[in-house]
Amino acid sequence: MAVRRPKAPRRARRLSSPGDILWLLAALAMSALSLAPAVAETRLQALGPGGDVAVPPFGVGERLTFEIKYGFINAGTAVMGIPEMVETGGHDCYRIVSLAESNTFVSTFFPVRDVAESLFDARELRSLRFEKHIREGSFRAHETVVFDQERHVAIYESDGDDRLVPLSIDAHDILTSLYYVRMMDLKVGTSVFIENHADKKNYPLEIRVLRTERVSVPAGKFDCVVVEPVMRVAGLFRHKGSLTVWLTDDEFHVPVQMRSKVMIGSISAVLSELRLADGVSRRDG
Repeated sequence: MAVRRPKAPRRARRLSSPGDILWLLAALAMSALSLAPAVAETRLQALGPGGDVAVPPFGVGERLTFEIKYGFINAGTAVMGIPEMVETGGHDCYRIVSLAESNTFVSTFFPVRDVAESLFDARELRSLRFEKHIREGSFRAHETVVFDQERHVAIYESDGDDRLVPLSIDAHDILTSLYYVRMMDLKVGTSVFIENHADKKNYPLEIRVLRTERVSVPAGKFDCVVVEPVMRVAGLFRHKGSLTVWLTDDEFHVPVQMRSKVMIGSISAVLSELRLADGVSRRDG
């Protein structure tokens, strides 16, 4: 039987804060999950979109570093990557970790440190566990969700007592959604769809493929396919119709730039450093 712990009073959630935008990176490691046994492989064949079996374009060793800017002001950095593959419950999983943190200047009036981690089934490409620790100004939050894909329930452990809510078939969390779309066939003028679960609710996520475009970011020049994620949920794709993402127009679909309109101006994330999975290389743009 679970032991009931007293609940701490919740603070009001700030809307359109710098921390909200840092979550665009779909945004270092959680100690609870780091205890899982490591797996030697870096990439495995997986059942991808459309039922095709393929080796994903991401894997152990991939690391993406972004600069976060509010207009022309540098606001902080975000790092997202896959440091290892681990085994949990008989499943080999990519361990995806993300850290978004404000710089010294922004931290003087609004410190942000958001940490998230997902266990992503390496063979079936679906989320098995998601955990986040949020620090945005005076706001604090922690949440752990187990994705029971066999029973189609999400188990929320953050309040001391487990709470079960319905889960869509093969649902993703906000981090694994970004990795899963990288395996999809993105054709201009079409949309692709992903089942997503967040905040105790299921949300169908539509990815609208808008155009192709060549962009220059600190990490280099890239030919990109430009997409617009649309989902009615706070978090990664919160701003309906206002978020634009540039993915490399190749087999890797690496996110190199993200831009979102806010109440005043816009906030962007641009790729500053790129390291692909161990043993994987790509031609420079």
